[in-house]
Amino acid sequence: MQFNLNGKTALVTGASGGIGQSIAIDLAANGAKVAVNYLSNQEGAEETVRMIKDQGGEAIMVQADVTDLDQIEVLAAEVQDKLGTVDILVNNAGHLVERRKIEDMTIDLWRKIIDVNVTSAAFMSKAVIPGMKEKGSGIIINLSSVAAHDGGGPGAVPYATTKGAIITFTKGLAKELAPFGIRVNALSPGFVDQTKFHATFNTEEGRKATVAKIPLGRGGVPQDISGAVLFLTSPYASYITGETIEINGGMFMK
Repeated sequence: MQFNLNGKTALVTGASGGIGQSIAIDLAANGAKVAVNYLSNQEGAEETVRMIKDQGGEAIMVQADVTDLDQIEVLAAEVQDKLGTVDILVNNAGHLVERRKIEDMTIDLWRKIIDVNVTSAAFMSKAVIPGMKEKGSGIIINLSSVAAHDGGGPGAVPYATTKGAIITFTKGLAKELAPFGIRVNALSPGFVDQTKFHATFNTEEGRKATVAKIPLGRGGVPQDISGAVLFLTSPYASYITGETIEINGGMFMK
């Protein structure tokens, strides 16, 4: 199914690989001009932009640390200048950072995890909301996780906490922005294979054990998430706001 995003500008944070890369590519394939944000993986961001251009799309890459409020403002201004007002913001940037039990937690690590997963989404949204209000429309999509519901794996309490916060943030922001024609929703992926995240924080034995418990019998792929993004940016989702869509093959059902 094709969705017409011609004339729309999309900004995807953390789009140098994995889920973010897939989201950026699919948005561009359906007509959006895409800003590919990255922190340190310049090669991955270049690959994302190259893949978009190879399929005839338009994209730029913009380096910024989205936990830094000054850099967020610079990022938003650059996208505005080069591609126009942001119509679609996907707050994909996020990280478990490190597995550590609460009894061994430091305030610096706690704050780092909060900032990369929650502060980034809040202040990235803040930066693009004025432009969306001026246009009378806009779409913000936040990335949560199944960890928000089950507390996450070992040493992941801070990460799970932030992903729960994203669901609440999504609901509150949706109410705040609905009068201005701006819809805000969240996606909550379960186990997604083919990503650096799981390659870093899970063993092969753990991966197989997780997949064995998934009713649909497979791990997810980044395209499972980017497909949901396309749906939420389409007219088919025009009456959906404040919701969290679970994408996990049945491993968690509400």
